[in-house]
Amino acid sequence: MQPFELPEFYVAHPARLNAHVEQARAHTKQWAYQMGMLGDTVGGDVVWEEASFDGMDYAGLCAYTHPEASAPVLDTVTDWYTWVFYFDDHFLDAFKRTGDMDGARRYLDRLATFMPPDGAAMPEPTNPDERGLADLWTRTVPSMSQCWRERFHESTRNLLLDCVWEIGNINTARIPNPIDYIEMRRRVGGAPWSADLVEYARGTEIPEAIVGTRPMRVLKDTFSDAVHLRNDIFSYQRETEEEGEVNNGVLVVERFFDCSPQQAADIVNDQLTSRIHQFENTVLTELPLLFDEYGLDVVQSAATMSYAQGLQDWQSGGHEWHLRSNRYMNGSAATGPMRFGPAGLGTELARPGFWKGLAGPGGVRSHRQIPLRRTGQLPLPDFDVPFELSLSPHLPVARASSIEWAQQVGFHDPLPELGGRQLWAREDTAGFDFALCSAGLDPDADIAALTLSAEWLTWGTWGDDYFPTVFPPTQGAAAMAGAKACNARLSTFMPLDVKPVGTPVNPLERSLVDLWSRTAGPMSPAARLTFRQAVESMTESWLWELANHIQHRVPDPVDYLEMRRRTFGSDLTIALSKIARGGLIPDAVFESTTLRGIEHAAQDYGCLINDFFSYQKEIEYEAELHNAILVVESFFDCDRDIAAGVVDDLMRARMRQFQRLVDDELPVLFEHHRLDATARAALTSYIDELRDWIAGILHWHRGTSRYRPENLHHPVGRQPHTAARPVHPWVPSGIGTAAARVRPRVATHAISPGRTSS
Repeated sequence: MQPFELPEFYVAHPARLNAHVEQARAHTKQWAYQMGMLGDTVGGDVVWEEASFDGMDYAGLCAYTHPEASAPVLDTVTDWYTWVFYFDDHFLDAFKRTGDMDGARRYLDRLATFMPPDGAAMPEPTNPDERGLADLWTRTVPSMSQCWRERFHESTRNLLLDCVWEIGNINTARIPNPIDYIEMRRRVGGAPWSADLVEYARGTEIPEAIVGTRPMRVLKDTFSDAVHLRNDIFSYQRETEEEGEVNNGVLVVERFFDCSPQQAADIVNDQLTSRIHQFENTVLTELPLLFDEYGLDVVQSAATMSYAQGLQDWQSGGHEWHLRSNRYMNGSAATGPMRFGPAGLGTELARPGFWKGLAGPGGVRSHRQIPLRRTGQLPLPDFDVPFELSLSPHLPVARASSIEWAQQVGFHDPLPELGGRQLWAREDTAGFDFALCSAGLDPDADIAALTLSAEWLTWGTWGDDYFPTVFPPTQGAAAMAGAKACNARLSTFMPLDVKPVGTPVNPLERSLVDLWSRTAGPMSPAARLTFRQAVESMTESWLWELANHIQHRVPDPVDYLEMRRRTFGSDLTIALSKIARGGLIPDAVFESTTLRGIEHAAQDYGCLINDFFSYQKEIEYEAELHNAILVVESFFDCDRDIAAGVVDDLMRARMRQFQRLVDDELPVLFEHHRLDATARAALTSYIDELRDWIAGILHWHRGTSRYRPENLHHPVGRQPHTAARPVHPWVPSGIGTAAARVRPRVATHAISPGRTSS
């Protein structure tokens, strides 16, 4: 019996079947026999038998997901998927079921040697996993560029090596929290790897110049998340009932909200829908601007659009395969050529789930926010910050100096671009008290460093206020053009050789020239580049916010959380902390899954603190769309108190994750990277600064005047809207109130004997 009925999926485009599917079926079965996959055993049990292999139909998957591939290319792609699914099932039997973490690491380290991006020699393969990877790597990479080879090597390595994260969760019966799960699933789930194979299958590559840009990253991430969330719905029964798996999105939601599998599956399907809408929005609104910004020619633009089309084909084709493969729970799904009803161009509008998906999360619902609606003051939760606050003794000096600096660089001047109005008055800067924040973030800093830190916080916040005021979204494309030009100029005032470039024309630029020379001057060239990228990460995020405002679009929850780290400036402050330890901690440690998880958990906690304190200011007084509580309101179609309860639970989950990673996995990281005493001390000090960062952020929010109701004012000429936000009738109000689908709860309960969520 199925644990839930499959939800109505939003599938925007019809699946197409490659004409060479039968040839691929015959070819890949023969190849699987040659590699030793069919009939191979682990502990006396056969991993794959021919009958089960035929029913899984990996050729059908590839024929649906790559409908335009030639016969030889389809054969190769099908072999890749045969290999990756065999690896997954073999790894399950050999290591996941046994919990053999050390054996898994040794196995995966050796397997990685069979995909050299530089063409180095491979060792002699000794098992089906190694033989298959060696054969496929040799057949595939010669036709692709070095840039693609490096990307594909990285995504394949992530797919392999981060399987130990899954084993760790299984061994400890730990179900990850929703944020951690989405991030880690991209690495272990294989969809980024599939996205790279799309380029090979379509015989085209993304232009190297735009590979690392936000739009291309979002396309890959939204594609990956949608693929994984769909798979989690279909594979829930097999993974939870047969495999003892805890790394499944439906199970994650079920435990986090303490709800039924059916309710959890519906929520995951809503997230899947939202991610597909984010993909579509990026293609339609961001790619054209990206092509213009980088001056791509017709061929390069067409190659990028071909890639996007390939990802779209994969989504529809992957869904169709899940409905047909014997690998998944699909007994309640009708299959066959008429499953979608009428055939032909435009008939996708008649499919089940299409209109529901169009109106759901990420769709029409995301554009319904009422500007300047009355919210009242949001009750604050009991923040579970277990870290002791320390304040720098130099706070009074830094406070006075940073306020005087703001006066000198013009932050209190009347601005011509605002019709002679001030953005901030001196009393505003004094009340905001950014030195108080710096004193908590870095209590051990000397006077000069503390003052400089307070000035950077002042600059970042003034700039964050400046952009939407000077480039109002009501001006549409003109506002975006002006904002982009302003942002591009900022980079010219952060030269890598520290020599001034150009003449600053406003307080934002003048203050940056001063800060950059004092901060970047003593840095090494590499550190200077890292720091500039961190500053650019924050300022570019202001453009993302403006783009959403122009569309009047509340962002997708995943996109919001990932961009929030940039808009809040946490990437910038963490970059400074890393640079201060330059050379003491290997780069590989900072790039590790463990440390990245620690950083992201800390960042998210700090960002969400801000969203609680700033809720009334942003929603009622500024018509803001970028607040986690509003994002949850929009996603679940619920009221602010229910949304606040969900965000509070997310914060608590992130705090538990931060502490668990530090306590349990940091010692393993020390040993794995063989860190000496100096490196261990430096890394321990870095973690202590992250604790200070969280405690300091909370203390500043309690002390600053920036969010106090008596200091809030509406924009000139605009008054609050009296209407309340429309709420779905099944959602009651009140923090902690049980709802039909949203039941926020602090997840410290037992999931089953010995099993708790993290």
